[in-house]
Amino acid sequence: MKGKDHHYVPNPKKFTHDIAEETKVLCNGIAEGITHIHYPLDLRHNNYLKSLSLNLHSLLEKKLWLKILISMGLGIALGLFLGPLGGYVDPIYAEIIGEWVALPGYIFLALLKMIVIPLVFASIILGVASQSMSELKKTGLLTAVYFIVTTAIATAIGLGMALYIQPGRFISGELVQKALGGESNAVSTGLSFDPSILNLPSLLVGGLFPSNPLGAMVNGEMLQVVIIAIIIGIALVSLDKGQSTPMVNFLNSMQAICMTVVKWSMSLAPIAVFGLLTKFTIKLGIDALMGMVVYVGTVLASLFLLMCLNLMIVFFVARYNPFNFLKAIRDVMLLAFSTSSSAAVMPLTLKTAEDKLGVRPSISQLVIPLGATANMNGTALYQGVATVFLADVFGIHLGPFQLLVVMVMAVAASIGTPSIPGVGIIVLAIILESVGIPTSGIALIMGVDRILDMCRTSVNVAGDLVTCKVVDRLLGEKSEEKISSDTEFLASESSNI
Repeated sequence: MKGKDHHYVPNPKKFTHDIAEETKVLCNGIAEGITHIHYPLDLRHNNYLKSLSLNLHSLLEKKLWLKILISMGLGIALGLFLGPLGGYVDPIYAEIIGEWVALPGYIFLALLKMIVIPLVFASIILGVASQSMSELKKTGLLTAVYFIVTTAIATAIGLGMALYIQPGRFISGELVQKALGGESNAVSTGLSFDPSILNLPSLLVGGLFPSNPLGAMVNGEMLQVVIIAIIIGIALVSLDKGQSTPMVNFLNSMQAICMTVVKWSMSLAPIAVFGLLTKFTIKLGIDALMGMVVYVGTVLASLFLLMCLNLMIVFFVARYNPFNFLKAIRDVMLLAFSTSSSAAVMPLTLKTAEDKLGVRPSISQLVIPLGATANMNGTALYQGVATVFLADVFGIHLGPFQLLVVMVMAVAASIGTPSIPGVGIIVLAIILESVGIPTSGIALIMGVDRILDMCRTSVNVAGDLVTCKVVDRLLGEKSEEKISSDTEFLASESSNI
């Protein structure tokens, strides 16, 4: 007989089953919570940034690199037609035409310069914040040491090849005077003691840690921007997820905006290359371009040696088949060749490291953003070759001490350099001044710098991926496996309830 209030009495067997199911769900939630404790921003599988690589990959399917090469040839041909060799256009009008033809190139460079700082800033913060504190110490230290050592080796390769081949002997002094308008007087190479060295600690701190972070970004001080991003990333690691999530969402949106601008700029790339090469060819003429063949060959041969060194490191240190490595990174190297910007191809580089090379996300999401700014092996090599080349052109002897200064300056300048097209020329001017070589000599190499910039950017990106494999190999198994085992244990315990 039912009671007056008709109370429901649950089935004991069904009631026990419901409790077991709720307990299983609770255990899974606890396991997920442990994962978030170790990775407060849950960036171990940052598919958001990798998804941005789809837009870049579409450029490869459209043969962007081939369009770039064709544009280079057409630009040189038009420049020769409009320049002194053709003689069909008055030099004054030819120069005006060259400036207007180069307008898309100026827009292309301006767009990349505009987004490189926010893109690198956001990516480094998210990469650092994806680490636990213990992992950050090991990964960051090993990566920094590897970057410095390999950049020094790359500079030494460039200096050695240039000293052996001596490409500057193939450029006549008369051609230098004609190209530079008589402004080729060498300056003193004497390096005297600087009293400011006594204040080096305070100067070093002031140069690395800006008093105005926004001012560092506005002025394009990339090394300071990198340090600011690392500090903010470390601070995010110490916060709980509720406090860090708004910042993470903001940075993800910043990355998406930057990649949209990159996509716009890439549509201008073939026209930009055509215009810039047309302008430089009009200015320098065929004689300067032909005289630079040996110089170009020296740089390309040095880059080839550096790439061979990278493959040897992959084989002996990372224990990875170098042929499989080349096959895996082919697409990202072609895109880097097309864009001349390691920052612009960063999402595709990240996707390649994780999906094709099997690098753990905790490694790749720190190494790739840092490498896009601090690992410029190809650029440092190029600066070594260019310095010796211009020294030979101007008849300036570089002794062992000057060569050491060039190496130190190339390594220091390449760290924190904006990863945008043509920035190697700016860094080269600093190095030339440090050893007393006229910076006006840069005009000699501007005409062929575009093709060299494309080649060294490809080597830079390859170096970032090599670093990922090396760091991933040397650090061995990380706490990700421990978290995975903890999750599996909790899940198995819940299934037994």
